Amino acid sequence: MSVLDEIVKKTRERIEQKKREVPLEEIKKRAENFAPTLNDFPFEKALRAAGDIAFICEVKRASPSKGIIAAHFPYVDIAVDYQAAGAAAISVLTEPFYFKGDDSYLSEISEAVDIPLLRKDFTVDTYMIYETKILGASAVLLICSILNRETLAEYIELSHSLGLSALVETHDENEVNAALSAGAQIIGVNNRNLKTFEVDIRASERLRPLVPKDKIFISESGIQTPADIEKLRKIGTNAALIGETLMRSPDKKSELRRLKGG
Repeated sequence: MSVLDEIVKKTRERIEQKKREVPLEEIKKRAENFAPTLNDFPFEKALRAAGDIAFICEVKRASPSKGIIAAHFPYVDIAVDYQAAGAAAISVLTEPFYFKGDDSYLSEISEAVDIPLLRKDFTVDTYMIYETKILGASAVLLICSILNRETLAEYIELSHSLGLSALVETHDENEVNAALSAGAQIIGVNNRNLKTFEVDIRASERLRPLVPKDKIFISESGIQTPADIEKLRKIGTNAALIGETLMRSPDKKSELRRLKGG
């Protein structure tokens, strides 16, 4: 069993436990009453408004491939720094076992910043989409390699009905085509192969031509230098999602300026 399979299995177990504590119908009711469902989709709007490449900065404590990335983890302060440094949006890990995330990180950050938040987790159940709304995020992550096309289309439609954007993550040609046929408006290319954890930023360069210009195209993972950003800029990338490079930096504002080329 691959690490990805293990994460998915553990996530399903986590959600089944949550359903026993708070049933689906209750979480659905809470989500529908949480806040008015607006159709302005702030996550998408923020990425389109950036002019240049938008930066989605990640709050991440650990990863399966690198272990603990940030032993000192003042997650709210990190998010506030990202906003002050000009991030268009913030990605928050909530997966607890392999990434050491927590739902509370997202809900607390949502109260501390004004820019849109992406909930970064392994969405395998509609329950998680309703949760995402309640936790204060503006966008949910949907990963093609763990969802079939039918389920992907269902999850995109549900997300949109709740006023949430759906970032649909892909890694190869078949997944990009599946994302588009399922109705994805925001397509991310993960430069990291989730099965082997190998990283190659050329994945974004290879797949960019397959994504129509009216969709938002995001490059994720392995982005470390201003030269990487320049490569992505040249191929018409709308946004870059950056985690480890920023999380390892003691001065996140300076690091973000460096990546932007300033």
